[in-house]
Amino acid sequence: MKTLPERIMEHAEAMPEATPICPAALLHLGQRAAVNQALSRLARSGRLMRICHGVYMRPIETRFGPCPPSIEKSLRSLSALWGETIVPNGGSAANWLGLTTQNPVRSVYLTSGRSRRLYFGKHPVQLQHAPRWQLAAPHRITGVVIRALAWLGPEGVEDALDSVLPKLSGEDLEELAAARAIMPRWLAEPLSMRLAHG
Repeated sequence: MKTLPERIMEHAEAMPEATPICPAALLHLGQRAAVNQALSRLARSGRLMRICHGVYMRPIETRFGPCPPSIEKSLRSLSALWGETIVPNGGSAANWLGLTTQNPVRSVYLTSGRSRRLYFGKHPVQLQHAPRWQLAAPHRITGVVIRALAWLGPEGVEDALDSVLPKLSGEDLEELAAARAIMPRWLAEPLSMRLAHG
């Protein structure tokens, strides 16, 4: 008869990459205390990775040995698991839009949930609680623009708007205009002036 860790690994291996493995979803395999113990043992042996308290994922086998699952895929599945919005931070957004050449050294993402740290092997990822307006349009170009402007702050907003607005589609501009209601005044006002003269 298979041991509990073996049954947990069978379950984990049947799941797509970056599927969160949580004790509550494994109670059909054994008692909670036994499941917790088996998960800890599997994490210590390297067969599972402990991402944060109560969440594990299966490492991906590569020719270089086991590696963490894709961070982007992992964050998408954690976002669904926790019912939170999780998006790249404003520094990454500004870099992607060409508004800064700085490359973020640390992996920081914004979340509607509480701030906490995740671990993908030796790679820490910081989730930072952010206000609602910085999480608007989570997977759209409009949201990228809002987060980049938030990161640049009041001093950089005028030049950034001059650079970014001409590249946006009519639909993106409408979406940006609609988001003004939740933006701070230092961003909403210069944006309104430019959209009015657009």
